[in-house]
Amino acid sequence: MVGNKRFLYTATAFVAIFWLGMLVGVSFLATPVKFQAPSLDLPVALDVGRVTFALFSHIEWIPAVLLLALVVPLRLDTWIVAAAAAASVLLAAEFFWLLPVLDVRVAAIIAGEAVQPSPHHFLYALAEVAKAVLLLVIGFACLLRLASSSAPAAAAE
Repeated sequence: MVGNKRFLYTATAFVAIFWLGMLVGVSFLATPVKFQAPSLDLPVALDVGRVTFALFSHIEWIPAVLLLALVVPLRLDTWIVAAAAAASVLLAAEFFWLLPVLDVRVAAIIAGEAVQPSPHHFLYALAEVAKAVLLLVIGFACLLRLASSSAPAAAAE
């Protein structure tokens, strides 16, 4: 594997795994834990979650754009490009559709209004899981590419 491709696979793996770490930290660790705090009532926990996800959804665009900038113009494996695009589409769906809908629901709950059940929270959670799987696959696939490309060189020594 030529040096430029090695750099691209390395950078892609780094960005995907970094984004995955952010995602796991916010969505799968910090968010569920705050609902376990007995001193934090539901409206406050929901408001903290709303603010957290509003900020995080903006920050997520940084690794999404970096990942696309690495894989699309330089044509890494087609399925890696497709996985990166899918993760970015999920982010866009969350950012432009799901989070605004969920923000309205949170505001209603904080105001003491009754809200009807909706699938939006489940869809958001499903999108987060799907993004995590895609990022994990991208990261490890790139690392495996790097390992397999350096295996013959190591064997020759």
